[in-house]
Amino acid sequence: MIFIQLILAHLLGDFILQPNSWVADKESKKLKSRYLYLHVLIHVLLSFIFLWDLQLWWAAALVGISHFMIDAAKLSFQTLKNKKNWFFIDQFLHVLVIAGISLYCNEFSFDFLKNQEILKITVAAVFLTTPASIFIKLLLSSWTPVPETASTIQTESLSSAGKYIGILERLLVFTFIMVNHWEGVGFMVAAKSVFRFSDLAQAKQRKLTEYVLIGTLLSFGMAVLTGILIK
Repeated sequence: MIFIQLILAHLLGDFILQPNSWVADKESKKLKSRYLYLHVLIHVLLSFIFLWDLQLWWAAALVGISHFMIDAAKLSFQTLKNKKNWFFIDQFLHVLVIAGISLYCNEFSFDFLKNQEILKITVAAVFLTTPASIFIKLLLSSWTPVPETASTIQTESLSSAGKYIGILERLLVFTFIMVNHWEGVGFMVAAKSVFRFSDLAQAKQRKLTEYVLIGTLLSFGMAVLTGILIK
């Protein structure tokens, strides 16, 4: 498939064959950086090599032109505050161009969206992200503990870390169930117990320990039940 070939070329060009020194130079000099143009040239060459078809020269050229335009926009509008957002926008636009080229060549279609199994798995995976987090938060809302004193527990934490840990653990548990590797679920429970409950034991706060334990069991239970229903 042209789509797979161009994606491979993109991954090699954007990540493997682009040193950090090039990225730093581009961010400081922007459109005046010679590495921007060298980077685009590498993408054109890689696309042409992986396609290996003279009739598709226009696809390699389009990849290069679009890559330059997208990277130029990113370098022009990117700031320290929105750098992360621009990274994902940049990658999304590159993949969108590749998908467009593949669609034009009739080498890519959205027929997979009609597959009922894929739709069921997608719905389950989406449910186990933010919707499941909201359900668990509401179920635990009446039991939210308040630390007795600042000295009894470490209150510093990454912003929204618990939410994203929960999402990742549910998706991993769901994946293990879908591929029939239930032992992976046991590994996840053991791993979280080691990292999480050791800190709670040091805090010596029974209410907080019970609260986290209920939340963890709800999170794992929801992922397991969802996996069983889809299976």
